[in-house]
Amino acid sequence: MILEIKKYGDPILRQKGATIEKITPEIKKLIADMFETMNANHGVGLAAQQIGKALQLTVIDVREASKERPSTLELKGKPADVNEIMPLVLINPEIKPTGNSIEGGEGCLSFPQIYSEVSRPEFVDVKAMNEKGKIIEFRAGGLLSRAVQHEVDHLNGILFIDRMATAKKRELKPELDELQAQTKAELQKK
Repeated sequence: MILEIKKYGDPILRQKGATIEKITPEIKKLIADMFETMNANHGVGLAAQQIGKALQLTVIDVREASKERPSTLELKGKPADVNEIMPLVLINPEIKPTGNSIEGGEGCLSFPQIYSEVSRPEFVDVKAMNEKGKIIEFRAGGLLSRAVQHEVDHLNGILFIDRMATAKKRELKPELDELQAQTKAELQKK
């Protein structure tokens, strides 16, 4: 089922997600719905907060976008094909960003039509549980690294605008204010 994506201004986007203790049928259904929602909206990642659930759960699939923006993957210290782990489910992820910070373009399904360069570490070491309850560990680079960091930020109530350069955020202020006002007005109608 395609779910409604929460937009900037909805308080759920600022909530830290609760730890998921076990993979229930409800969690499996939520994961399937999140992939369907992400794909229908042409995203590469979607966090539970973006569909109104404050949980430590995100889904990622960079296969389509990797054609223009490559990703790298290391499993047990050896280079691997990113497609081996796609589509990716991260439950209760722990990350350790490494390497130099680099600028890269980012957008967000909770911020339609808003894009910006954001500086993030080049690589990220990831440890998380997958949808089968198995612990997975890998090092990501390129677009996959950026997507993981972006989505894990969501799980902690941090938005990509919080990572933007001050000047860029100031430049986008009219669009951000308008989006926030629209969201708040829609929330008051409910």
